[in-house]
Amino acid sequence: MFGDPVEKSGVMSRLVSVLFPPTCVLCGAPGLASGGGRDLCPGCAAELPHNRDCCFQCAVPFDSPMPAGTRCAACQRRPPPFETSLAAFRYEAAIPTLVGGAKFRGRLNLVRLLGQCLADRVREVDPPRPEVLMPVPLHASRLRTRGYNQALEIARVVGRDLALPIDHASCIRSAATPPQAGLDERARHRNIRGAFLVPGLLPWSHVAILDDVVTTGSTVAELSRVLRQAGVRRIQIWAVARTP
Repeated sequence: MFGDPVEKSGVMSRLVSVLFPPTCVLCGAPGLASGGGRDLCPGCAAELPHNRDCCFQCAVPFDSPMPAGTRCAACQRRPPPFETSLAAFRYEAAIPTLVGGAKFRGRLNLVRLLGQCLADRVREVDPPRPEVLMPVPLHASRLRTRGYNQALEIARVVGRDLALPIDHASCIRSAATPPQAGLDERARHRNIRGAFLVPGLLPWSHVAILDDVVTTGSTVAELSRVLRQAGVRRIQIWAVARTP
């Protein structure tokens, strides 16, 4: 009946939306129907802590609006090994709950929602598009324990939404470092040093590293350093959230 794959996809999408209409994950009200559906109602979506006033380079939130392209004092003193960062949200209000559900409790509806929100933020900022998305890898032992890499699953949503390929095989997490949570900035830098390995040169010149939450930036900085050694010349950081 429906021979065209695109037509089949459209029919299935409409069928799913009828059987499982978007429902707000925060209050249970009907979700947004636009953009393929969002599991957020307009009221809850408006209250999310969007990260628009932030450092151009590391996306740390500013206390007050600043001119576009402003870098924070830390980036001016010691520029990180990546050019720009964007984060959809500040890590506060409802965002820790949403990220925690996606990261630790296997709630794929939250993974999809966070990926959609990040793709929306990318379209809003409209940076030069990278050749490929590279999610921050997990060590094999942690991947076995958790069962999935939340950064990769979010990247799949963003990649589909923005028509960007994903490279999740070129870089591995070679060291099973302790969790970064609870460590201060200096300890985070020491903890993550040498944790990533890229065996050989990469074919990419422009990469966007994708993660769920950027805290001090130690992880994405270390991964950026390794990617530069592998021949990548331009690096962006895309994240769902950034801590103050």
